[in-house]
Amino acid sequence: MSNSYVQLTMDIFLAVLGTICIVVGLLGSLLPVLPGPPISYAGILLLHFSKYAQYSPRFLILFGSLTAIVAVLDYVVPVWGTKKFGGSKYGTWGATIGVLIGLFFGPFGIIAGPFLGAVVGEILYGKKSSEAFRAGFGSFIGFVTGTLMKLVLSVILAFYFFKELIAA
Repeated sequence: MSNSYVQLTMDIFLAVLGTICIVVGLLGSLLPVLPGPPISYAGILLLHFSKYAQYSPRFLILFGSLTAIVAVLDYVVPVWGTKKFGGSKYGTWGATIGVLIGLFFGPFGIIAGPFLGAVVGEILYGKKSSEAFRAGFGSFIGFVTGTLMKLVLSVILAFYFFKELIAA
């Protein structure tokens, strides 16, 4: 087997695996179970190590940093939203549990879960229903904001991935 054949096979393998990572990363931006941007970034790295793309170190550091920041903010923003709208620890925990339970109910559950969980958590804490709904709304806003951040970053990474792959 020639060295060029092995290299071509490896490049195709890296490109296919990278494509899978990009697609899964995009899905993971919408599903709380999968860390979307880190998986998308892994796709960029896989393509970088093939002959199809050679991203600059500056590009890799910039998007690696953005990926880490968005991954951290994804956990912080819903908590911030719940607290900003008057929620307590119970509301925050309720929103987190709501996300996990919501996974079993498809897209509607993923959207409604954090809201309902925060409301239930606040009611269990002893807050009035109007205060509980306000905290639930804050959790929902935080969840949507986090999802949008992840989706935007994953779409940008997908753009750069396919731009390089098609140009190759």
